[in-house]
Amino acid sequence: MSQKPFFVTIPHSGEKIPELTPWLLNLSEPMLMRDVDRFVDVLYRDSIERLDIPLVKTEWHRYAVDLNRLPEDIDQTSVAGAANAKGFERGFHWSVTTFKEKLITNPMSFDTHVKLRNLIYEPFHQQVREKYEQLRVQTQRQTIFHLDLHSMPSLGTSMHLDPGERRADIVISDSNQKSCSRTFRDLVIAGYVTAGFKVAYNWPYKGGRLTEQYGRPQEGQQVLQVEMNRVLYMDEETKRLNGDYQKIAQKLGKALSYIQENL
Repeated sequence: MSQKPFFVTIPHSGEKIPELTPWLLNLSEPMLMRDVDRFVDVLYRDSIERLDIPLVKTEWHRYAVDLNRLPEDIDQTSVAGAANAKGFERGFHWSVTTFKEKLITNPMSFDTHVKLRNLIYEPFHQQVREKYEQLRVQTQRQTIFHLDLHSMPSLGTSMHLDPGERRADIVISDSNQKSCSRTFRDLVIAGYVTAGFKVAYNWPYKGGRLTEQYGRPQEGQQVLQVEMNRVLYMDEETKRLNGDYQKIAQKLGKALSYIQENL
């Protein structure tokens, strides 16, 4: 198959805890995995390999460094001496979970923040930037298409925009129509709908820092965030795969095939 100007990122499926964040050790598994996009990489893996779609992902846990944030998204609950007193409790470093469970009791030093940025954030985003340039050269195309793949709880919590609401199977987000063209947005929605998913658009997620950073359609970078409902493939309490995960993986393959074929 000839290379298409298309790649995916999975920034939140990593589970590795760095030595720099000892406060994340000895947490219960349900709490530690509360906001991790567990198994997203597993569910997409076979279809990504079969379709030869380039992938950028991380092994690191998002509570240590959230790759869908900016290094400036910190406050004094996580980093001593940060400019913001509060407002980024679920920012670059998570100090609470979406269930308001405390993760960081004593804020880290600014030096630790810098070390974590250099260990986790910079390498991932360097790979993303390089992937754009590699695909431009390999495909001789100026426009590159990028899906940022995530998962979401089946119900919004009190820390979400939609507390208590039951969510669609898939939520497609484009930073309020800023990160890609309508054509690419409609293609991706059609891909997931054709595969059998119920799809919502820009609610309750409008996109993250990745879509903001890289979604510049006027410069040939088209990015969409894709959130998948966890209840489709896992027990949300135990964080274990359920009996439907293989069917969901097959449907995801159909969605990616449709998108790739119609670019």
